[in-house]
Amino acid sequence: MELLQVADHVAREKNINRDIVLEAMEEAIQKAGRSKYGHDHDIRAEIDRSTGDITMKRFREVVENDIELENEVAQLYLDDAKKIKPDAEVGEFLTDALPPLDFGRIAAQTAKQVIMQKVREAERSRQYGEFKDKVGEIINGVVKRVEYGNATIDIQGRAEALLRRDENIPREHLKIGDRVRAIIYEVREETRGPQIFLSRTHPEFMARLFTQEVPEIYDGVIEIKAVARDPGSRAKIAVASKDGSIDPVGACVGMRGSRVQAVVGELGGEKIDIVPWSEDIASFIVNALQPAAVAKVILDDDKKRMDVVVPDEQLSLAIGRRGQNVRLASILSGWDIDIMTEEEESARRAEEFKVRSELFMAAMDVDDVIAHLLVAEGFSTIEEIVETPIDELTQIEGFEEEIAIELQNRAAAWLDAQANELEEKRSTLGISDDLMSLEGLAPAQIIKLGEADVKTRDDLADLAADELIEILGEGSMTMKQANEVIMAARAHWFEDEQQPEETEQQPEESAAPAAESAA
Repeated sequence: MELLQVADHVAREKNINRDIVLEAMEEAIQKAGRSKYGHDHDIRAEIDRSTGDITMKRFREVVENDIELENEVAQLYLDDAKKIKPDAEVGEFLTDALPPLDFGRIAAQTAKQVIMQKVREAERSRQYGEFKDKVGEIINGVVKRVEYGNATIDIQGRAEALLRRDENIPREHLKIGDRVRAIIYEVREETRGPQIFLSRTHPEFMARLFTQEVPEIYDGVIEIKAVARDPGSRAKIAVASKDGSIDPVGACVGMRGSRVQAVVGELGGEKIDIVPWSEDIASFIVNALQPAAVAKVILDDDKKRMDVVVPDEQLSLAIGRRGQNVRLASILSGWDIDIMTEEEESARRAEEFKVRSELFMAAMDVDDVIAHLLVAEGFSTIEEIVETPIDELTQIEGFEEEIAIELQNRAAAWLDAQANELEEKRSTLGISDDLMSLEGLAPAQIIKLGEADVKTRDDLADLAADELIEILGEGSMTMKQANEVIMAARAHWFEDEQQPEETEQQPEESAAPAAESAA
């Protein structure tokens, strides 16, 4: 019974099944028995689950007479077995009871190691099963150890988790015994046991804190749309209400700021801007840039880029300290944001007006009046003039049908000349057809690549995104677009890897028709 009491105590202490502890004890006894009688013996131990009595037996397998024994001490021939048990059959096991073991110091130590190893494995398995589905939840724990800024957190005695230095809020120094709240952001099962990783800098941590503090978020009436954080300094959170009568921002702030202050206190004084969500991206970004006032926004939907114009005195406020305000607004919205003053925007527009006017004057051999009219109507490329229907061009003041047709003809002739020139350059540079057919690059950009000795799709695939942008020029594309172009250039590599498998299968597929025709 004393053995059962020990098993019960260990099972309660480690929070694992009692049978797992008893099985570990049985394995330890078996190992000690093999150490005493010989490791080749098939010795099995069993602990009675009600009395705690230990029985240990040696098992020997009955085999055919005409085969060679693989293990002379764990097997015996059928004829020999029948001398012991007349009705013995092949495949049966004969058992011999062994006397109780008198554990020596070494045997006891070995048994203890086996038991502890099994208990640790069971405890790790239990921990992984318990926490693998809790990713994204907030836990409370106590700092157990701190090594080089990395803290080991005891989670209510059930498991240990790691809060790495880079996942802790800057300038927050933890000491042994400190109570900590953090989010479980990853659980991995490794050889040394489940590794539970915590974070206090993850955006989801702040979202979960608001869920705990704001009942409307917990009930699903208010939804958190996006979160952006500069841990320990500033954060922005976008919220939307499903009930028109509830102000999402006011609900998150709480009476006299009680709710938001509870979150701020947990995050070490991190300033939080609560932003009302809007389906209109321009309105949303204007809200996200608060407290700065915005005069005008200019959208580029294709590039997910936005130019935001602010009064001169609002520029530093809109950008924020070290670009923090605009960076967080960009993360929150998922758009690239450029901040400029009204004076800068005016100068930029004037330069664009001048460049486009000069393009139209040179390409179509028109005077500045016609060129200015085209730019004022929103035309920015020669292609747009060719693609615009005649009846739309004639709606421009002073453009009769004859003028509109002539403009389109001149524009088309210029595009043809450009295409011929590009084709000659491509041929001279030796740019391959597969590079010319790649989507995401304009012909002029491909010529630039050719001039930089990037002449095939494989040459482009070997580039990094920053190298591609450097060749094409700053502002030619975003880092994301550059990565997409490079991945498109690499696509055929992966297709080539799969090709051998397909060709290997072809003979098998063609074999069936051949067999049918032979039949």
